[in-house]
Amino acid sequence: MIEMPLEFVAGSLALSTSGMSAAVTGLSVNPAEIWTVFHVETSGCGFLSDRRPPILFERHIFSRLTNHRFDIADVSNPQPGGYGPSGANQYLRLANAIQLDRAAALQSASWGLAQIMGSNFAQAGFGDVESMVAAMSDSEDAQLAAFVAFLQTNRLDRHLQAHDWTSLARGYNGPSFAVNQYDTKLAQAFQQFSNGPLPDLDLRAAQLYLTFAGFKPGPVDGVLGANTRSALLSYQQQQGLPQSGQADAATLASLIPGVSV
Repeated sequence: MIEMPLEFVAGSLALSTSGMSAAVTGLSVNPAEIWTVFHVETSGCGFLSDRRPPILFERHIFSRLTNHRFDIADVSNPQPGGYGPSGANQYLRLANAIQLDRAAALQSASWGLAQIMGSNFAQAGFGDVESMVAAMSDSEDAQLAAFVAFLQTNRLDRHLQAHDWTSLARGYNGPSFAVNQYDTKLAQAFQQFSNGPLPDLDLRAAQLYLTFAGFKPGPVDGVLGANTRSALLSYQQQQGLPQSGQADAATLASLIPGVSV
């Protein structure tokens, strides 16, 4: 049986130094502030192991966008909730909604590292939701650029610059942010990233691509732990590369999806 390719799988490229540098310049912050938001939203990873960007489908948004026409379905309900497990399960919910109204379905999910709602495509710098989803599926750099645009459009960058986590939480997560202690989580994450080492982007990219390849490097956090080193050694041995246990240039080039070396 021929397996059909998954929708929403494209470049699946990891965050780059140039992408982070552009965001730091655009927002007038340091990388720690950016990692703070990403850590709270998605634990800092913009792709699932199957190479699709992480999403969260919001049934109440779908209900509103479709004027409640599908409220008999479990993917359309005026009340938030019904999320179920994260990860691939959210794409099952999205697929059910797409069968009813594709544009509304895509707008009813939050996408990527920063979990930007599809309905906010214009504020994130896109002409339509399909363009936004395509960019989110292509790279974490695109996800980051969308985050920058969204903050700038809504004048939330000033709160990030000032480390005003309460104001940022209210503008970014909505008026009910305190229910999940969103501002507290931001403050705690910032302390972690401002006091400790930041993710090594090359190592983080290797972890992401190793995950795609079926290895088990542990979390995509840019830290060289035992699991990551073991996964690197296994991959290098499999590919006939020097077994350094490091995310060296030859290993990283070999790992990039769709690139042959």
